[in-house]
Amino acid sequence: MTAGSQFMFIKNVLHLDLGRSGGKRLDLAVLYVVGVALIFAGIIVVIAVIAASARSERKGKVKAAGVIMIGPIPIVFGTDKKSVKTVLALALALTVAAIVAMVVFYWLLR
Repeated sequence: MTAGSQFMFIKNVLHLDLGRSGGKRLDLAVLYVVGVALIFAGIIVVIAVIAASARSERKGKVKAAGVIMIGPIPIVFGTDKKSVKTVLALALALTVAAIVAMVVFYWLLR
């Protein structure tokens, strides 16, 4: 692929036609900005949580749980039942939202 054809590819991809959207076009640059903003927001949240936990002087048991999302499939793990149930509920909500988003994007882009 030459530099000229790469530029034409990028130029053609910058506007995504949403099929039934009545000729409206979605500018992909907006999606890039939203993605970068979400990454920075995530970094700020992680830093805030680390700073808050460093100031905490409580002693006691640590309870934790987590989720690994592979596509719409959640893998849940944790140290106690209450934390796992909470994270499982959030993972199921995220799974439903991901499936709904996939169906909506399929419907819009076909």
